[in-house]
Amino acid sequence: MSTATVTSKGQITIPADVRRRLGLESGDRVEFVEVDGGFAIKPASDDVRVLKGLLRKPATPVSISQMNAAIRARGGGR
Repeated sequence: MSTATVTSKGQITIPADVRRRLGLESGDRVEFVEVDGGFAIKPASDDVRVLKGLLRKPATPVSISQMNAAIRARGGGR
């Protein structure tokens, strides 16, 4: 089991073997997930495909000219 020390700023360094097993690289984000009285760490790199179906399709298609008109009406030309 790997351990890490929390700094006075609340930061930790994830041990190299844990980063390797999680597939983490510099700049990656992680999530802390609450589980059974504790926390688990996991990469915050969900595949974009998990978003599929999140938004409904519009009832009627919108044309490019309608989109441009809506942008102009909302002050998009500032």
